[in-house]
Amino acid sequence: MRSVILVLALWGCGGDETISGHADPNALWVLENLDGSPFPARATLRFPEAGTVAGDGPCNAFRGPQGVPYPWIDIGPLAATRTACPALAAEGAFFAALEAMTLAEVAGDVLILSDDAGREMVFRRE
Repeated sequence: MRSVILVLALWGCGGDETISGHADPNALWVLENLDGSPFPARATLRFPEAGTVAGDGPCNAFRGPQGVPYPWIDIGPLAATRTACPALAAEGAFFAALEAMTLAEVAGDVLILSDDAGREMVFRRE
């Protein structure tokens, strides 16, 4: 019993193991490519605090939970404002792709999110 308590105590002291705990909360990531093609509008991503993702799609600001230990990622469900704009279709593709991503990799100023189906989102730090 004593060893179980010690393991639980140490596990609770580990801090945020999600990408939020490994990323600069002030970093702003701008989407450059979605599935190998240049993204046609501006979309951003931030990890402002433990277990949280936020940013701006082409039309709306969004926020949501993200979890699981880095390098894996589990985003969503996302909550967004509801402003219409000409890039609403691109925004839908952006939000759907974010919620589908399962793996994160940070290499310098590049953040790559991907999934098992071969989808990929490439962001560059602004």
